Amino acid sequence: MKLNKTTLYLAVALASSYSTTVMANDISTALANGKATVDLNLRYESVDQDNALKKASALTLRTRLSYASKAVNGFSSLVEFEDSRNVLGINDYKNTLGRNNDYSVIADPETTELDQMLLQYKQANFTAKLGRQVITMDNHRFVGHVGWRQDRQTFDGISFDYQASEKLSLKYAYITQRNRIFADAKDIDSKDHLINASYKTGAGTVTAYSYLLEIDNDIDNALDTYGIRFNGASKFDSQKFTYSFDYALQDTESAGTSFSSHYLSAELGTHVSGLGLKVGYELLGSDEGMYGFSTPLATLHKFNGWSDQFLTTPKEGLTDLYASLSGKVLEGKWAVIYHNFNADKASDTVDDFGSEINAVYTKKFSKHYTAGIKYSAYSAGDVATGKVDTDKLWLWISAKF
Repeated sequence: MKLNKTTLYLAVALASSYSTTVMANDISTALANGKATVDLNLRYESVDQDNALKKASALTLRTRLSYASKAVNGFSSLVEFEDSRNVLGINDYKNTLGRNNDYSVIADPETTELDQMLLQYKQANFTAKLGRQVITMDNHRFVGHVGWRQDRQTFDGISFDYQASEKLSLKYAYITQRNRIFADAKDIDSKDHLINASYKTGAGTVTAYSYLLEIDNDIDNALDTYGIRFNGASKFDSQKFTYSFDYALQDTESAGTSFSSHYLSAELGTHVSGLGLKVGYELLGSDEGMYGFSTPLATLHKFNGWSDQFLTTPKEGLTDLYASLSGKVLEGKWAVIYHNFNADKASDTVDDFGSEINAVYTKKFSKHYTAGIKYSAYSAGDVATGKVDTDKLWLWISAKF
């Protein structure tokens, strides 16, 4: 449970400055009158792949305990611990730390971590956070918390959020450590700059972003992404439509070689007779079949199918043509999604990356309890892709107090 040294030094310095500007009794009152929360998630997951690996199954309980202080002169603090444990001995799976290598992977290792520890300053339309924190940008395609996994992703660093006007918002974050979903052992020291600016128009929101990522080591590994996003909703002949468009360019250094690639996504949605309909296309481009567009800080489970076949973009790139249907039944929500995957830069042996069907049903039983069932079935394409047919099933119940 380590915090990056630079972040700690900054936190201590800012905390020292803060403590000299407010009265001790104010701080005591703020801490005593803070809010504690408990977030529990009990989940069963199974993975069945068409290969030599054994079918995996896991029953895990994630417990998240948080305490947020009241604000004093704009300053407040948050401390949060997160624990993931196997339950009832159902742990026949390879976790992210190399256990049970003859089983398929379920990315929920047993771990106890400091999930967040931050000092926040908030005044009017300005917010600053220093320390370990959750950081997300837009739809999580480039920066997310990977909240689906039991050990979610957080970051060490400093972030600023400024609502410059009713229409204009500005965000910046500097990250010194990526606390990933694989427990402390696989966290990464980094020097990442995240820049995001959005402006609301009558037709939707325009967002420009620059994500300048670098792992903190002695090897050139810069991953720079520059893009623009537009999303909104409008009515045509009394029918409401939602839409989004995203385009980005990426330059990277890898083993002394430079690569360039691009990203494109477009999505259109509407509702008809109580059913939600969406169609979309996403392209993770390839640099001549040698490098695929990368989004290492994303909530990857949200994109390209729930079986997680494409957590790393193939060097041939990836296209994803998808459609979804959603609705409500028995006071719960359901959705079915279909994906068709292909290479951006096909070769003689790699073109068809397969297809996938996803289905989910969730229901809230009160403001505290939620239960759900979720299923994904991936059908592999060309043998040379290295993919195999994969079925995954999840059952869960969560509680928040």
